[in-house]
Amino acid sequence: METYATTLLYAIPFFVLLLAIEMMYGYLVKNQKYQVLDTVSSISSGLTNILKDVLGLSVLVISYPFLLEHLAIYKFQSTAFVWFAAFIAIDFAGYWNHRLSHRVNFFWNQHIIHHSSEEFNLACALRQSISNIIGYFPLFLIPAAIVGVPTKVIAVLAPIHLFAQFWYHTQHIGKMGWLEYIIITPSQHRVHHAINPEYIDKNLGQVLCIWDRIFGTFQKELVSIPPQYGVIKPVRTWNPILINFQHLWSLIKDAWHTQNYWDKIRIWFMPTGWRPPDVSDKYPIKTIEDVYSFEKYQTKGSKSFKGYVIYQLISTLILTLFMFYHYGEMGYTGLLFVGTFIFLTIYGYTSLMDRAKSAFWIEITRSLVGLGFVYFYGDWLVLITHSFIPMYLIVFYLITSIIGAIYFTFIENQKFQKGYLT
Repeated sequence: METYATTLLYAIPFFVLLLAIEMMYGYLVKNQKYQVLDTVSSISSGLTNILKDVLGLSVLVISYPFLLEHLAIYKFQSTAFVWFAAFIAIDFAGYWNHRLSHRVNFFWNQHIIHHSSEEFNLACALRQSISNIIGYFPLFLIPAAIVGVPTKVIAVLAPIHLFAQFWYHTQHIGKMGWLEYIIITPSQHRVHHAINPEYIDKNLGQVLCIWDRIFGTFQKELVSIPPQYGVIKPVRTWNPILINFQHLWSLIKDAWHTQNYWDKIRIWFMPTGWRPPDVSDKYPIKTIEDVYSFEKYQTKGSKSFKGYVIYQLISTLILTLFMFYHYGEMGYTGLLFVGTFIFLTIYGYTSLMDRAKSAFWIEITRSLVGLGFVYFYGDWLVLITHSFIPMYLIVFYLITSIIGAIYFTFIENQKFQKGYLT
């Protein structure tokens, strides 16, 4: 896990740089695909995902080494052919895992975060789940285990396969000629993220597009049908932690409310979006009916407010990188404590972006806790003893968080209500 944290020290700045390049390109060609609040939400979602992974907050149903030990009928050496075959196996497994996430109610909960943005850009690729706390992906690698693909080959290729899915989340690259018949391209993935009826649940491949063509889920992007992005049941929040469990909460409520005991059981395994008839009639959920005219989610915010949430995001990025840098020194208790603070921080400022009443209390509480550690222990979340960051900068950040919570919750809101701001 420490190796993973070290890798992220380099991967995070690299991905942020790519986002900045795409933003700059959009600005230069006057075709910007980024909105401030949406982008902050997307990057924040990515941070929650990697924190969950680094802290080991998931339960693995079964591991690949276990499958290899008990199922292998032959053990291959790490030849070039084995690496190639392993990559194909991972991509094949990824296709079916992805398809399961789109087609089954329960599994959609772990994937909805990735589709929740109503924009389509490199930032939305970072919207990854924290609700997939039960790891079952190795089950899709049973064929690889049977033929004896070594564990180290899977371990090296899996993150490469994941990172290879980042680049095609863009609207600035058109169709790519003959490559459209081999790999997933931006054009194909725009279709996948679209909520147009013609595009729903299409192009489920991850790196290679051959699986979609074989199993009947391929759809090319049509000039006459421009993709519209988001989910049919809009999430209506910037808070990535809420988005991660929103669908699950909806399923729990439907299972509770339905009078049919069979429906209480089968709702979890029915096709995505299915609801018991008695519940859907009594508790209707608003969905998008016209994908070309729905109102995208927006909340009121001045330029100073947008600057403030960017400030919070950058501060959180720095704290996260600092945590990864000192991963081996902090011990699991320290890591869990800092990780919890980061989760609270993200929950707080994204709730503030939603203009939620709870945001004020979350921001005040976490800031006072931080100041309390500085005052009583001369430390701040077990970091100061290792830190090159001056104490006054940490105190400044915590105090500005309190001031920001007060100003943007009460003062700026009043300005909007009185018409001073629009």
